[in-house]
Amino acid sequence: MDRRTRARELAMQALYQIDVQGADVFEFLGEFFAEMEGDEFVRKQATEWTKGTWDNLSQCDELIIASTIKWQFARLSPVDKSILRLSVYQLTCCGDIPPKVVINEAIELAKKFSTEKSPGFVNGVLDAVLRKLAGHDR
Repeated sequence: MDRRTRARELAMQALYQIDVQGADVFEFLGEFFAEMEGDEFVRKQATEWTKGTWDNLSQCDELIIASTIKWQFARLSPVDKSILRLSVYQLTCCGDIPPKVVINEAIELAKKFSTEKSPGFVNGVLDAVLRKLAGHDR
């Protein structure tokens, strides 16, 4: 598995834990990443993306809410919410990652960790976010 793909998996899992258990989980992020992954690059990247996403959470959530036309944000599964938050953070704050890569990786995360319908849902939301960021929203 690609190291950045693995870092995305860990960041998504960490964001899920923080969302479900609360921000106190941040205290244990280093231990979680060390237990889950031996590669220092992967741990460092996952930590950076997790903290970056959490630091920009309100901006990410606003874009997600504006792009989920038929879904209430509160009804999103914690897994899908974590995938979307990480992806929106990467679309808005990680200019070194092409948007197509962000979306493809998010779809793969949804296939691996969420429901059968999640990959299409995640793809649709992120396409809408990308249009909004480009100024092409309807």
